Parts: sequence; structure tokens; C-alpha cells
Amino acid sequence: MKPITVILSLFIIVTLSACNTMAGLGKDIQQGGEALERTAQ
Repeated sequence: MKPITVILSLFIIVTLSACNTMAGLGKDIQQGGEALERTAQ
């Protein structure tokens, strides 16, 4: 296979597997932002 095909395939696999964790990541980022807001006040 061509190297670009391998790279593209790996990128697609990682992207699809990350879809399941994006909700959890969003919650973590939100909690971090809220902690910063509390600290700033």
C-alpha cells in the first residue's frame, strides 16, 4: 500500500474511536473551565 493510504486509514480509525470519548472529554473541559472561573472570583 501507499504510505498516504496507511496514514489516512490510521487517521480514520483514530477519529472514529475518539467519537466515543468526545462526550467525556467535553465534560472534562467544561469542569476545568468552571474550576478556573471559581478560582478567578
